[in-house]
Order: sequence, then C-alpha cells, then structure tokens
Amino acid sequence: MTVLVLFVLIFLAVGATLLAANLVIGWFVRPDRPNPEKAEVYECGEQPVRSAWVQFDLRFYVVALLFVIFDVELAFFFPWAVVFGSANRAADESKPVAVRAEAAANLQPRGANPGEQVAPDPAAARALAWIAFADIMVFFGVLLVGFAYLWRRGDLEWVRSVAAQGPEPENGTT
Repeated sequence: MTVLVLFVLIFLAVGATLLAANLVIGWFVRPDRPNPEKAEVYECGEQPVRSAWVQFDLRFYVVALLFVIFDVELAFFFPWAVVFGSANRAADESKPVAVRAEAAANLQPRGANPGEQVAPDPAAARALAWIAFADIMVFFGVLLVGFAYLWRRGDLEWVRSVAAQGPEPENGTT
C-alpha cells in the first residue's frame, strides 16, 4: 500500500512541476504590451451595443440541450445497431455457417473463448434481435414523450406569441 501512495505522490509532484514550468516559461516568453485596443470588448466582429452583463436568453440553452439529447441518442444507437445486425445475420439460415458464426461472435462478451466456428441457434438469435428491437423502441418512446412534452409546452418555438402565455394578472401579483 505504501508503494502505491509513493507512486501517487510522485505522479502528483511531476504533474505539478510540469504545470508550473509551463506557466512560468509562458510568463517569460509571451509579450506583455497592453494597449486600449486589446482591452476593448470584442464580440463576433461586432461593436458591443450595451454591457455584457445582461440576462442571456434561455432559448439558446433549450436548443443546446436538445442537441445534446439527440446527440446522446445517436451515440446509444450504434451499439444497438451492432447487436441488432449481428443477431439478424446469426439468425439468417440462408447464410453460410462461417458468416453466421462470425456474427454470433460479435454477440459474445469480450474475452470469451472463440473456439471453433459453430452455427448459432437461429431461434435464440432471432429472440435476441426482437429483444434489441423492443429495447430501442422503448428508448425512442421515452425520447418521443419528452419531445412531445417540450413541443406541447412551446419550448421548441423560437418566438412565443403573447396570447399563448395567458393574460396578465390585474393586481400585478402572480
């Protein structure tokens, strides 16, 4: 246990030394010539029209979150596609035994003993394909329910109408 602690301390010391060395070298090497033009606020090539400390529009966050959600959905789609495709190839009895065995090998856990090429049970491979199909339908169903909820609330509309927000209270309270 003490050897592990020693290695961790050495790792942290070397990392901190490299970090400090890069910061110090950068401090000595880079030029330090401040001028008013460098201190000016720059935003996408446009001159700023007001202070940068304004409340940011939440619609940008909604668009970013939707992108992340559908990006993650796509990332989860690839492993599913491998399992679904391999299960269908393994269940197809019209294919040669070698092709079906290779497809079945994709369904085995990593590190499993490959052994000889034996044709997989088509019924088991077909059942796995149906389970994978049901899994992805549940996954898409959950995403579609969330998408419908956002759509119904109007969060996907870039410009909301004032009429859809409802009437304002008369006495000024909410």
